[in-house]
Amino acid sequence: MRIVVLGAGLIGVATAWFLAEDGHEVIVVERQPGPARETSFANGGQISTSHAEPWANPSTPLKVLKWLGREDSPLLWRLRADAAQWAWGLRFLRECTPGRTRANIRAILALALDSRARLKALRRALGLEYNCLERGILHYYTDAAEFAHALPQAEFMRQFGCDRVVKSAAECLAIEPALANATLPIVGGTWTVDDESGDAQRFTALLAGRCADRGVRFCYDCPVAGIETEGGRCAALRLAGGERLAADACVVALGSYSPLLLRPLGIRIPVYPAKGYSITIPLAPDAPAPSVSLTDDGAKVVISRLGEHLRVAGTAEFTGYDTRINQARIAPLLRRVRQVFPQLDFRDDAVEPWTGLRPATPSNVPLIGPTPVSGLFVNTGHGTLGWTLAVGSGRLLADQMAGRVTTIDPAPYRVR
Repeated sequence: MRIVVLGAGLIGVATAWFLAEDGHEVIVVERQPGPARETSFANGGQISTSHAEPWANPSTPLKVLKWLGREDSPLLWRLRADAAQWAWGLRFLRECTPGRTRANIRAILALALDSRARLKALRRALGLEYNCLERGILHYYTDAAEFAHALPQAEFMRQFGCDRVVKSAAECLAIEPALANATLPIVGGTWTVDDESGDAQRFTALLAGRCADRGVRFCYDCPVAGIETEGGRCAALRLAGGERLAADACVVALGSYSPLLLRPLGIRIPVYPAKGYSITIPLAPDAPAPSVSLTDDGAKVVISRLGEHLRVAGTAEFTGYDTRINQARIAPLLRRVRQVFPQLDFRDDAVEPWTGLRPATPSNVPLIGPTPVSGLFVNTGHGTLGWTLAVGSGRLLADQMAGRVTTIDPAPYRVR
């Protein structure tokens, strides 16, 4: 088939790779001048099966109320006259029940474990080098109540194949000695030794190059105007410049912008942008920086060593499609780094801030599969776990499009 993939981020490029592997003629359309220039550009760097607990869980509603109006809160909900935001919020509250939370953890974890294994295999097969560190991910806690909450979650994840092992404070410091100078007390943690980290933008660019070697055509600087249908079937893509790109099938992998393109076709998906922030800190060769990827659950911050840089990412801001950098959201990231690693010497003006819109579903479970329009598919809604789920998501969609039996049950990810 001739398949057009909309979006050259992590998800779109991974999808294009597996479709090309199946022998299809693949065209990737991207409005940016290159791959992974938006949400995938400067994320937290983690391939984290241990981060499968969704935002929507029983403890979140009270926290959100407590954080309302606080510019530096880990999750900031800006009240807007936006029907899509309110509809998403109501569905989010519905997902906060214990039963729904457990079901969503299972769905996220199944895809995450499959994706991590496929990423490792793909990296070895193609010889990709993207500052990958296979030293596990350590979740550390500075609050005893947060640590206590993590223990049953870790046990639940272990039942479904995620080897998230509880560690004492002393064991956490042995795993990552750079935490020894923290000005906050480390009360304990959990360690998932098979998790890893790496530069998502670099990986995407390398994989896009391998896709091109296999004949995938990339159309950069090509904004999309709409999708054309004929007889209830996807027929072509209409570009902003007026060009019409005929296709046997289309895959919408536009992240947070996917709902905007699908809405004129009568397809409404529960994806809303969650604005995330990161800072990238340059490191001196002998800098006492961590070498194990870290998750600070209390602050909702992740920390990853990417070669000669330290990537610190976190927070979620629900404020529509605003992509301006709010310095009040950057400040907590800088403050947390200095609290945890006071020995790191860096200037604020050397730090590179970034923000991107993460496509979030209320359940944190992504949408992967066919839509009611024949020949039209989606691969979006991965939220904070795009890097973790990308390779598995691309394979899952390619298998569905080929009519093959999938490795994992596709039902939890289907578009309803």
